[in-house]
Amino acid sequence: MTRRRWIADTWTSETATLSGDQAAHLARVLRATPGQVFDVVAGGFLHRAEIITVTQNEVVFTLHEELESDVALPLHLLLAIFKFDHMEWAIEKATELGVARITPIGARRTEKHLAQAAPKRAERWRRIALEASKQSRRTTIPTIEDPSSLKAALEHEPSPTRILLSETEQATSIPAALAKSPLFDLALAIGPEGGWADDEMNLFTIHHWQPVTLGPRILRAETAAIAAIAITSSLYI
Repeated sequence: MTRRRWIADTWTSETATLSGDQAAHLARVLRATPGQVFDVVAGGFLHRAEIITVTQNEVVFTLHEELESDVALPLHLLLAIFKFDHMEWAIEKATELGVARITPIGARRTEKHLAQAAPKRAERWRRIALEASKQSRRTTIPTIEDPSSLKAALEHEPSPTRILLSETEQATSIPAALAKSPLFDLALAIGPEGGWADDEMNLFTIHHWQPVTLGPRILRAETAAIAAIAITSSLYI
């Protein structure tokens, strides 16, 4: 039987601690007791762990042997900000698919009220990523950056391979683009509803991003994001 997995809030070399909602769920709902064994992720490593103490506010484990686990897909998703319910779904599914980092981007065609409200949403997006990480049994939680302008994000992007999903590109697919590049750190940019504006496309060109296509259909931003991540992920297997 697969053991339930938790992601520690704090840890040392020998112990891991759950607090807040995680501790309350263990104590009140699961009625956990000392001696029970779970899988616990601490510092990016998966361990078999035994409960030492349980309170409503804190559950402490002793860490035993390290277990074999997955690694994050080395992909940085630059995701233009769009309708928040759709955005949350995209972040959840991108997390399940294994992305390492997500940066929300205030694009030219992002609705003004969404761009203004986005900074206050960042903590909610991080909570969604945490819950999706636990549900999908990840050993790492993707980093959800604070919202950024496109210019700042492109100027500071360290990934050597940079893929831009573009409605104007008709020939080059993601596999074709990646066939020309080593499969390591990768950045993938997904535009807002309506696509990137001309000046934004010029910025991508200046910073050496490769335009790619997902085919002839026009997809919603969240659908395009998940399709592109899934295709990319399949090339790393």
